[in-house]
Amino acid sequence: MRRVAVVGAGMTPFAEHFALGIGDLLPMAFAECAASVDKGLRVADIDAAWFGALRTTDGSGILAESLGLAELPVTHIENSCATGNDAVRNALYAIASGAVDVALVIGADKLRETAQKDMLREWESMTRHRAWDYELGLFAPAGYALHVNRYLHESHATREHLAMVAVKNHRHGARNPKVRLPFEITMEQALQAPMVADPFRVYDCAPQSDGAAALVLAAEEVVDRYTDAPVWVRGVGLGLDSVMLQHRPDLTTFPATVRAARRAFTMAGLGPGDIDVAEVHDYFTGIELMSYEDLGFAERFEGYKLLETGATAVGGALPVNPSGGLKTKGHPPGATGIAQCVELFEQLRGTAVNQVDGARIGLAHNLGGPTSVSAITILEGPGR
Repeated sequence: MRRVAVVGAGMTPFAEHFALGIGDLLPMAFAECAASVDKGLRVADIDAAWFGALRTTDGSGILAESLGLAELPVTHIENSCATGNDAVRNALYAIASGAVDVALVIGADKLRETAQKDMLREWESMTRHRAWDYELGLFAPAGYALHVNRYLHESHATREHLAMVAVKNHRHGARNPKVRLPFEITMEQALQAPMVADPFRVYDCAPQSDGAAALVLAAEEVVDRYTDAPVWVRGVGLGLDSVMLQHRPDLTTFPATVRAARRAFTMAGLGPGDIDVAEVHDYFTGIELMSYEDLGFAERFEGYKLLETGATAVGGALPVNPSGGLKTKGHPPGATGIAQCVELFEQLRGTAVNQVDGARIGLAHNLGGPTSVSAITILEGPGR
């Protein structure tokens, strides 16, 4: 396969964009992405596009119209919360195979234009077993709470460790102009916030947001046309699991993440110890904590030790979510995984807001469906 690099990356702020539609957000993300290409990008250079969106029925048409790309083949990717990183994966394969030389990967979703109760009903019905989980009321916080409660029961992790994740990611996000919640919180605020679904309180949950993000990927043979500092895609992975909790023998791990990580690390020829910075799916704080173990960053039931030692904070041994994560940005599913790669693109080129010193290899991770699909992208910087 041909090697593939990210040569441009950009995103909109994740916010309550009540006055903007997806057709407005897409050009904003694309414009910032194109502006980041060191030697310039012509629309005519793009051979194909992969568009990630969960909540639209005509994603390809919206993209073609809003960017003026009617002649461009556009593939609409929809894979629950893993949509963004799966779009990267599909574009990578097209370039690596030789089918195209330059690809646009772009994602967008609007969640704040729909009433919360209606959005929850629509989203949960799409991602849960209609005959069982959905009818039993397992909306997202409740479904994940079953996993995290069992994990807290079997491990030495506590409710305080969940709060540590929230405090850390809010501290990171407070400096990021692209996040929806740019403020710090205290442990006391996290622990005393209103309950959502035990053990999750308000600050354990990501806010709903609107937003878009974009990447330009190019084959090794043409990378020099666009930049002298490419960020290489070293590995991608997609992992699956049963959608029904009743069919899972162990709620203290997410096998979809384990499988995606194994594939991504194998393709990259790397291991968890090679990762310098990571953007991990923290739709709920407990997911980030449990994912430390599923991604191989910690031994089983010992992820909490990374929080206690400060290892996953900027300045620690393995900074996780220096962008502020989903916890402060929000989670428009089609854009989230791509936005994680935007953050890593900047980290690996040394231009991030919360720059991790010496960052050379980064990992982006999503988990969704509700926990039945995971997608991972591993990136390597330009000889940093």
